[in-house]
Amino acid sequence: MLTTLPFQRMSTFSDSAPFSNECRSFSVDDLMVDPSFAAALREAALELLAIHQTAPRVVRYVADLQKWLLSQAALALHFERKLNPSYPPLTASNLAKFLLENRIASPNTAISHLKELAHYKLFEPMETTDRRARALQATAYAEQLIRQWFDGHLRSLDSMDAGDRYRRSEANPTILFRAQPRVARRLFNHPDWYKPPETVALFVKSESGSNILHDLMSRVPLLAATGERVWVGALAARFAATEYVISRSHAGRMLAAAEHQGLLGWEAAKRSGHCWISAKLVLDYRRWQAQKFSIISEVFAKM
Repeated sequence: MLTTLPFQRMSTFSDSAPFSNECRSFSVDDLMVDPSFAAALREAALELLAIHQTAPRVVRYVADLQKWLLSQAALALHFERKLNPSYPPLTASNLAKFLLENRIASPNTAISHLKELAHYKLFEPMETTDRRARALQATAYAEQLIRQWFDGHLRSLDSMDAGDRYRRSEANPTILFRAQPRVARRLFNHPDWYKPPETVALFVKSESGSNILHDLMSRVPLLAATGERVWVGALAARFAATEYVISRSHAGRMLAAAEHQGLLGWEAAKRSGHCWISAKLVLDYRRWQAQKFSIISEVFAKM
């Protein structure tokens, strides 16, 4: 059964400890060879799944890479204006400009996405001098969710180098406002992120597929995957559908496609019993996630 395990990270520093002068910036290669990255990545996956537990409908909607990127772009425009009111507000046309360098979505898709973000109470109308622009701003609820996402990644990085990123962010909430737009713009235009390996794309370009992939990866043993298969426990489409608020047929098709590509399999017939995932999927996922963690570490090092 797919499960999400609650946990709480213990801080390395006391609340009264002074802040360090700098935090380490990790390259992708740094992360991939660091033996502590697997544990940090697993706890980050659990953090993401915990956010799903608090907001299942919202997270299900954005658990698709294109929608995730558009949501990050919308938040970037929101935070940039929050820090500097002279910046343009979040509107459909301004979001479309964000897409110019990387056409991951059409302008019509961007417009539809903004409507959905408002439907899920993540964004709301804001007052501007030009009412025709239909400007939006993030709700307190949306800011809370993105802060959970951001701080979870900071805690994972802190676990690797005994850093104090999370404590700094907790002490200075504006760090999120400054860092998120920089992270979003870099990820939005980073081909190794928005064009993940086919093994990863099969999941993250499908509704709720990111959640299922994070769940699988949260079960991977911390030792490096050296064989062809990694056993991760029981997995069935009906549990995936219930846990991640999707139809059983959709979950079944996703798992069947992954099985057909040799990415996962079961010990018993009819996709029952314990499940294994391929070592290639594990390594592809880790390198794909390393792109994001590297960018966050680099941005934070310049805060």
